Amino acid sequence: MTSHRVGPADLARLTETRAREPQRVQQAWDERTLRPLLPDDGRLLLVAADHPARGALGVGPEPMAMASRSDLLDRLVTALERPGVDGVLGTPDVLEDLLLLGALEGKVVVGSMNRGGLQGASWELDDRFTAYTAEAVGRLGLDGGKMLLRVALDDAGSVRTLEACARAVTELADASVMAMLEPFWSVVEDGRVRNLLDADSMVRAVQVASGLGATSAHTWLKLPVVDDLARVMDATTLPTLLLGGDPDGAPAETYAAWEQALDLPSVRGLVVGRALLYPREGDVAAAVDVAADLVHGGTS
Repeated sequence: MTSHRVGPADLARLTETRAREPQRVQQAWDERTLRPLLPDDGRLLLVAADHPARGALGVGPEPMAMASRSDLLDRLVTALERPGVDGVLGTPDVLEDLLLLGALEGKVVVGSMNRGGLQGASWELDDRFTAYTAEAVGRLGLDGGKMLLRVALDDAGSVRTLEACARAVTELADASVMAMLEPFWSVVEDGRVRNLLDADSMVRAVQVASGLGATSAHTWLKLPVVDDLARVMDATTLPTLLLGGDPDGAPAETYAAWEQALDLPSVRGLVVGRALLYPREGDVAAAVDVAADLVHGGTS
C-alpha cells in the first residue's frame, strides 16, 4: 500500500499557498532543478495523471477511483520517489500541486494540452485545447506538451482537433521541446467513442499523426500495446512511449506485454497512469519498481 506521503495537512497547506501566495507557483517553476530529457540509457518511464481533467475518474470497476486529490497526490509522490521514474505527465492543477510539494525536482515534466473532449460528451472528438498552451510549456520550462488525437472519419470534430494539434506541434518545435502525440483511429457507436486497437487502424493513426506540423523533429508518439505491435512500429521512425491503459488484465500479463514491446527499436519507454498508480495488488511502489526495471533494466 502507499505510505501516505501526502495527507490532509498537506492539502490544507497547498490551498493556503494558492489563496495567499499564488505567485509561488511561478517562482517554483523558475527555481525548479532541471535535467536532460533522456538519461544515459535513452529510455523514459513517465507516470501519467491527466485523466481527471477529462472527467475520466474510473479505474477498473471503481468509477470514482481518482476523485480524491489527496489520494492521487499521495500515489504520485510515492511513484516519483522511486528510482527509475523519470517524470510525470499531467494537467496544470496536478503538476502545480506536485511542484509546490517539491516532487518535480530533477524530473521530466510533460504538460497535457487538449482536455476539452470530455469523456462521454457529444463533442468528445472536438478535443479543444483547454490546458497548457505551447507558449506556456516553453515559458515554464516543461519538457514537452502532450496531445490526444482521435480520428473518426464520420465526426467533424476530428478535423478541428487535427488542425489544433498540427499548430501545437509546430509551436512546440519552435520552442525546442517535445510534442507528444497520442493518436487513435476511432468510431462513434451509440453515441460513444471507441478506439480501434487493431494493427491496421493504429498504423493509419500513426501515419496521420506523424505528418502533423511544419516539422516532426521534436515529435514523439504515445501508443497502446496492441497485437502485432512490431508492424505498427514499422510505420514510423518517431521515438515512441507505450501507454499502460486501465489495468483490466492480470498484472503478470501486462508486464510481459510491456517487456516484449520494449524490445522494439522505436520504443523508448513507458507512460503509465492507472496501472501503476492504482495497481490491483494495491502497492504503488512495488508496481512502479517492476515498470522501472523493465524500462531501465535495473540500471537506474
